[in-house]
Amino acid sequence: MIKKLLILAGLVFTMSMSVDAQRIAIIDVSSILNDMSEYKVAQQEVDKIAAAWRQEIGVEYDKIKSMYNKYQAEQVLLSEDQKSEKEGEIMEAEKSVREMQKQRFGPEGDLFRKRQELVQPIQEKVFATIEEFASDRGYDIIFDKAGSAGILFTSDEYDKTLDVKRKLGLQ
Repeated sequence: MIKKLLILAGLVFTMSMSVDAQRIAIIDVSSILNDMSEYKVAQQEVDKIAAAWRQEIGVEYDKIKSMYNKYQAEQVLLSEDQKSEKEGEIMEAEKSVREMQKQRFGPEGDLFRKRQELVQPIQEKVFATIEEFASDRGYDIIFDKAGSAGILFTSDEYDKTLDVKRKLGLQ
């Protein structure tokens, strides 16, 4: 039992010694991206495209609503076969618009691909700069405080966001 405790204490001591030797920095990648004019332009382009697609889908839903209202008004005059046919047309139109919505805004949809095309090169530039910064300054670990890493507290002395912005020529 004592032997196990000594081994455990040795492991804890060894691990704590290696942690003390690490240099850590905190960077707010979101802040860096928001200060980059090329990122803002790319984001505005993505937003403009998304708005146009939302409007296009809205128009299609309005057409379906119009079809349904017309069906409701004519329903009493239609035979059962005609009712079924109209209901089928409305359901098919709804299915088509939902498919369009999925194609545009789904997880692997057009908007996702457009965002990757416009924003990813900018993000890669920032991450390459962060890697270069870490290498130049001898940092072992850099956390993104804007990300979902779960950092709840950071000392301002570790926030190197301004340094990376300067290196990118933003300040």
